[in-house]
Amino acid sequence: MSGIDIDKLTELLLQQREELIGQKKAGQASTRTVELDQSTVGRLSRMDAMQSQAMALEGKRRREIQLTRIEAALERIEGGAFGYCAMCDEEIAGRRLEIDPANPFCVHCAEKI
Repeated sequence: MSGIDIDKLTELLLQQREELIGQKKAGQASTRTVELDQSTVGRLSRMDAMQSQAMALEGKRRREIQLTRIEAALERIEGGAFGYCAMCDEEIAGRRLEIDPANPFCVHCAEKI
């Protein structure tokens, strides 16, 4: 691959993975089941808690997707396939990888998805 600093992108991927794992640990309390006992929590407070829980669950889902993308990119680096489109096997633009090193597709194939 021309003009791409694989070591720099690997370090960035590892850093992103660690940040996501830290966020995952911090967010576990937010996804706990909301208490339905009206004597301890009012109806509006319970609704707020349920909304916060739903937002936390969506955040968890997105973090897990991003972790999967990062792990796949690290595997592609180890396997020598990093920087090549997963669909057409053409080289992915360096600028595209600098923006999102976990991106597995070139611009043309990403538009088809």
